[in-house]
Amino acid sequence: MCQYRDLVNSSRLALLVFACVLGLPQTGAARDLNLGVVNWIGYGPIYVAAANGYYRKYGPDVHLVTFSDNSLMPGAVQGGELDASTLTFDQVIMGDSRGLTLKVVMPVDYSVGGDAIVGSNTVRSLQDLKGHNVAFQPGTTSEFLLGYALATVGLSERDIRPVTSTPEGVPAMLASHAVDVGVTYEPNVSTVLNLDGGRRFHPLLTSREARGMITDVFVVTAATIAHNPKLVEGLMRGTLDGLAFMRSNPQQAAAIIAKVLEISPAEVTRQLPLIENPDLPHLGDVFRKSESLPSFYASGKIIGDMLLKSGQLKHLAPIDSTLDVRFVQALQAGH
Repeated sequence: MCQYRDLVNSSRLALLVFACVLGLPQTGAARDLNLGVVNWIGYGPIYVAAANGYYRKYGPDVHLVTFSDNSLMPGAVQGGELDASTLTFDQVIMGDSRGLTLKVVMPVDYSVGGDAIVGSNTVRSLQDLKGHNVAFQPGTTSEFLLGYALATVGLSERDIRPVTSTPEGVPAMLASHAVDVGVTYEPNVSTVLNLDGGRRFHPLLTSREARGMITDVFVVTAATIAHNPKLVEGLMRGTLDGLAFMRSNPQQAAAIIAKVLEISPAEVTRQLPLIENPDLPHLGDVFRKSESLPSFYASGKIIGDMLLKSGQLKHLAPIDSTLDVRFVQALQAGH
């Protein structure tokens, strides 16, 4: 799912920058707003809102700044290069545990099939993963999905043989018999499943069975919330307008998204069922204090435990400190 970043070169960036507007009117002159994104099907409502000018109803012009390496994005928000960003929730946990002040204000999408653990015919179930080489990229949503899957059958990463690979490299490793199992996301999942006429590989678990484990969110800093709350509200309202357009005009929306992602509208239509963009009545589901997904308190515990056990973090920021539910509550109350 969304794990690419590294600022694109200036000519590429010029093609991916959209003039749209965010935030309700502020004091002083309107300014451009930089929103960090990656090329990901789950950001369809954002692409549509930008293309259709929906943000323009709410404030300053927004530039969508596309990254290819998502590890750069938390620091870019904290440092002010970005005014807001899309991130996965695990990135927020890691960033805030290392001293950042990122706040999740809204879920953007869940992966519900866009990420998967795929195995060869020699591995028939999750229980069979024990002792096998498994290719995935450590410290990413792929590792967290794998950890969730292993825990459901009483296993852990100690029971497998991790093999480091980028998500894009997983298909080649599986095709060459270097590993029997890999964790990746679309379109790599489809590439694997179609190898050898679709007879050799199958999904062991997809993110559809772990809805909410991989969640993309809007983040801003605590300082932005304090000094420019209307910007946050505008970002959310414009995105919800984009989602409404996707549902009422699916063909037109697919054409807009296809242009941004440089794929066909048919491919957009194929990928959209693999993600879920929550609407206004369900935006608060992730903020509920629950041990069940899609609550951030459930996914955050799984992610946090894995980060601590792997030594990637020495301590965790409290889940409460990573969230600001006030904007969702205000939108729902005013609907």
